[in-house]
Amino acid sequence: ASESFDPGPLNAMEKKLAEYKCDTNEALSLKLVRFPEDVDDDGTTFHPEYSHQLFGDDEVAFGYKGLQIQLFYTAGNLSTLFRVKYSSKVTDTFDCVEPDDVEGKIRGIVPAGFTSNTDDFVSLLEKEANFRPFGTLLHTYTVHNEEAGELTYQIHKADVSCPGFQEYHERLQTFLMWFIETASFIDADDDRWDYFLVFEKYNKDGETLYATVGYMTVYNYYVYPDKTRPRVSQMLILPPFQGEGHGAQLLEAVHRFYCGLPKVQDITAEDPSENYVKLRDFVLSKLCQSLAAFAADKLPLGFSDEMAKEAQDKLKINKKHARRVYEILRLRATDMSDEDRAKEYRLEVKRRLFGPYRKNQRELAKMKKCLRPEELVSHMGQMDTRTQHEELEKSYQVVVEDYRRVIERLAAQA
Repeated sequence: ASESFDPGPLNAMEKKLAEYKCDTNEALSLKLVRFPEDVDDDGTTFHPEYSHQLFGDDEVAFGYKGLQIQLFYTAGNLSTLFRVKYSSKVTDTFDCVEPDDVEGKIRGIVPAGFTSNTDDFVSLLEKEANFRPFGTLLHTYTVHNEEAGELTYQIHKADVSCPGFQEYHERLQTFLMWFIETASFIDADDDRWDYFLVFEKYNKDGETLYATVGYMTVYNYYVYPDKTRPRVSQMLILPPFQGEGHGAQLLEAVHRFYCGLPKVQDITAEDPSENYVKLRDFVLSKLCQSLAAFAADKLPLGFSDEMAKEAQDKLKINKKHARRVYEILRLRATDMSDEDRAKEYRLEVKRRLFGPYRKNQRELAKMKKCLRPEELVSHMGQMDTRTQHEELEKSYQVVVEDYRRVIERLAAQA
């Protein structure tokens, strides 16, 4: 039998101190408040997915029992209530141990002007009736909600010249820290930023009010000699609104906006997450399916210059993304139970996936000329042909799985 090593019981001091550790994702409560009763309703609370940027990789705050961090926002203007509560503090018992400065860390990202008094916060709700979306209206759409019926949403484009927008954006961007793993704040003074905002219209006491749903920031890079390349930097749909299709509506509205500007070359994204890539696949496939170059009878003939050109000219989609869209739409148009057609499709996708491996082989050939034999062996062992085929098959299966999900979503929209 294997022996288990018992390190002995924790000493009493360590055990006591362990009681003063709190998971910061659980301790932090977020709310978007429309009505006074929302403040005490646990059903309206949501929690961060991430808090490592403020509280370290283990996402723990030390020094408190029963720690509760409240960050509540009015639904539209995002006026903020920030409070820290706890049942006891480590210094009550151990005077030699310093607790973490939880309040100081959060003050570092929450702009000044918040309140710590619940009654004051509730009175700020009355001003929400005066809140209006910033910038110009680009698009309006409705979503059917089981409980509320038809809800109306608006997408606006704003910039820092809109009165009050800069302060509002400082409050809005605090949400990035809790929901985007590698979030960072942007330099909002730079006028090459475009902001796209989603709002929900709702009724309160017979008045129409607006709630913040999510947003996207886009930076306009200069491309020589006279073009720009808008690059999506951040995109967040706030958690209470996720899964309702707002991300797709926002990305499509942003694409359509830039399509109308002759100086735009194409639209890219900075360090896109997996979820963003899936969203983009869906939106771009939806847009491209009506282009002549992507007609069903042209898809089996392969990816053409005509496809790349039409996607670029009409929809500002670069060649790499147009190629993915072609693969998605071709999969949709291919009878995969027909062995010959399925094989043609599989080889077509694998040829693209094999690109990086081919590049590897070329680099190896170069290395052979300049490396000593024992150095070469260590590089050669990295991937033999059989492993390459297995890796390629795995990559292919993952890609097709993703494509099928896009095709299902396109069918649901039709």
